Amino acid sequence: MAAQNKRILCFIDECGTAGEPGFALGCVMAWARECGRADKSLSDLLEPNANELHAANLSREYLQSLLARFAQTDRPEGMILMNRLGTVTEGTAPAIYAGNVIETVKVAVGQFRKLNRIRGQGVGNVELILDLNHHNTDPECQRMISEACQHDGRFKAVNRISQIDSAASRLLQLADVIAYARTWIHKGEENAKGLHENYGIRVL
Repeated sequence: MAAQNKRILCFIDECGTAGEPGFALGCVMAWARECGRADKSLSDLLEPNANELHAANLSREYLQSLLARFAQTDRPEGMILMNRLGTVTEGTAPAIYAGNVIETVKVAVGQFRKLNRIRGQGVGNVELILDLNHHNTDPECQRMISEACQHDGRFKAVNRISQIDSAASRLLQLADVIAYARTWIHKGEENAKGLHENYGIRVL
């Protein structure tokens, strides 16, 4: 029951366009009480005047160095970093986006529960934090996610949803980098095993 009451934050950003080949989501999930430490660990690796991290505007060498160094920091052991290729492909772009967010969260909840050895009634009290975009502000997307909170298996652990500008959150920016890592696989510059072993990113 304790796990039901402790706040968990789930940050999700995307790479690519919903409905198009290569669309992938990056996910960061951690206990809320540990997110400040993870945020500081990442921020301390950046230049003092660094603004928002936009993975698409940065070199692969820089991003991989950043991920490798972050993997060596005092980041929370129970944190989930996950890259998941979009598997929902039917419907409008907002519906495809929503479907893939829902499935990604369900997988992340299962992995978080296992990694943190949560038993009994499982995981609850999850706040989903999305990078504000035209898909997650679309009424169809919001309706689908709201319905999933009520009826869709592990997604029922989500009891709060926020859409914020990624500039406001380093961990949302980290989710962007994790999502962007899928492009390295597509280009043959990295593979799933390497992403997991070098950076702690689970690739699905």
